[in-house]
Amino acid sequence: MAAVQKIDHSAGVPPAVAGASRPRTPGWASIVATFFGIGRMHPGPGTWGSAATVVLWATLAHALAPSLRTPAAVTLALLVTLVGIPAATRVARGSGVKDPQFVVIDEVSGQLIALIAVPLSWKTFLAGFILFRGFDIVKPPPVRQLEALPEGAGIVLDDVAAGLYALTVMHLLLYFGLLR
Repeated sequence: MAAVQKIDHSAGVPPAVAGASRPRTPGWASIVATFFGIGRMHPGPGTWGSAATVVLWATLAHALAPSLRTPAAVTLALLVTLVGIPAATRVARGSGVKDPQFVVIDEVSGQLIALIAVPLSWKTFLAGFILFRGFDIVKPPPVRQLEALPEGAGIVLDDVAAGLYALTVMHLLLYFGLLR
């Protein structure tokens, strides 16, 4: 008697839809996506993630030579984005939620972008924080549309766009001397 082979018809279908169990989230993805647990802070994990990023960037930037600050900010933002997308994807899959609130690596990326080539002062750090959080909450076009991208790309890239908006406004404020 031949053995009956069971065929898995759920290939390519997200586990929640197929009825299968969700994949386990790797530890590295959870650590990255929550930015070392900051995403588990309440209320407003995204605000905590942004605030922690400002404080960490201010500390790091003050330790760097002025000529290294802009390349370091660009490199860090790119690195966080490139590592954040797969981490956010794994955490979203593991939680079964499209955009889990405790994933804050997207705020880290967007907040870093908002602070690229910005003078080191409490005024610029505060303005960068407020601008980024504002654009992240309001989500002007195409920020909101980027959320529709699949998995980690949608989670992270909308905040990258919000960071670019904040960066643009920040540099306009600096150019016109409104942040001295």
